[in-house]
Amino acid sequence: MTDLKHSPLHDRHLALGAKMADFGGWAMPIEYPGGGVVAEHTAVRERVGVFDVSHLGKARVSGPGAADFVNACLTNDLRRIGPGQAQYTMCCTEDGGVVDDLIQYLRSDEDVFLIPNAANTARVVELLAAAAPEGVLVEDLHHGYGVIAVQGPRSDEVLTRLGLPVDHDYMSFVETTWEGLPVIVCRTGYTGERGYEIVPAWDVTGSVWDALLAAAGEEGGLPAGLGARDTLRTEMGYPLHGNDLSLDITPVMAGAAWAVGWDKEAFWGKEALTAERAAKETRLMRGLVVTGRGIPRAHCEVRDAAGTTVGEVTSGTFSPTRRQGIALALLDRSVTLGDEVVVDVRGRALEATVTKPPFVEAGVRSS
Repeated sequence: MTDLKHSPLHDRHLALGAKMADFGGWAMPIEYPGGGVVAEHTAVRERVGVFDVSHLGKARVSGPGAADFVNACLTNDLRRIGPGQAQYTMCCTEDGGVVDDLIQYLRSDEDVFLIPNAANTARVVELLAAAAPEGVLVEDLHHGYGVIAVQGPRSDEVLTRLGLPVDHDYMSFVETTWEGLPVIVCRTGYTGERGYEIVPAWDVTGSVWDALLAAAGEEGGLPAGLGARDTLRTEMGYPLHGNDLSLDITPVMAGAAWAVGWDKEAFWGKEALTAERAAKETRLMRGLVVTGRGIPRAHCEVRDAAGTTVGEVTSGTFSPTRRQGIALALLDRSVTLGDEVVVDVRGRALEATVTKPPFVEAGVRSS
């Protein structure tokens, strides 16, 4: 993995004995010794987990009219939120495909901070920079900041131990300091639990990680890798770009139409997505719960009771919370909630029930 990019916490992961893997071109921890994915997943659901997600991109759009410019490009409507708030959105092509899904943080009318996915950051920045009017600056700050996610019902206690602000609303953020150093504390996450994402400068991310991990240990928490991050997000039905969203899977298909500002004058892909939404012909994302033993995986074929192919799994895993296989799948519109289907896993037929995610109760707004 010598050709992969490293997070500012790379040496710390190695010192902890983490199992490392390629994730979006970055060497990132998948799991740590002492229980692995299931233990880390359970810690987040029941107590707290601390994730290094510094591989995520960071970008800034600034200058006169910056927010209006971003709003005319990305799908969601920035006018729905105010300064200090965050919003899930997507960057689409003109034919409606998804280049990336990301979080936009509105600082002011002239300053928008973006966190795209690792592998797609350069492309998102390139597209925005090419379209930016004179006076609007688009900066790729991928190596300017680290990102540490503190997730779980005891995340407030962890931040309080460091003197960091808590209790601000879900999908909001506070710019503050820790030991005299600037940090952004975002009430966002990708696990379905109450939690925060801490964004410090790249070169001080290690110090912040050490303090957060020590505080989490006092609350029964664990460092958590991207393996647990994936099982947690799948239980919530959150999409992963490249699996459940892609250039071939539109927001309409993925069930993410709620993150589109349909009434806006313009955004990239508006004409194609509006037509697709009206036609009601494409496959739609649904959940699958395996009724027996077995784990569905991405690209597995889904068939109905008559043996007809009706879709394909986009993400599948074992749910540590439910103790059974679950999946997200693109299914024909003829398939309805409650239907029984069969997932073909390497020639083995797994019976499953069609459902609407999430597969577990969300706790993002809980106190």
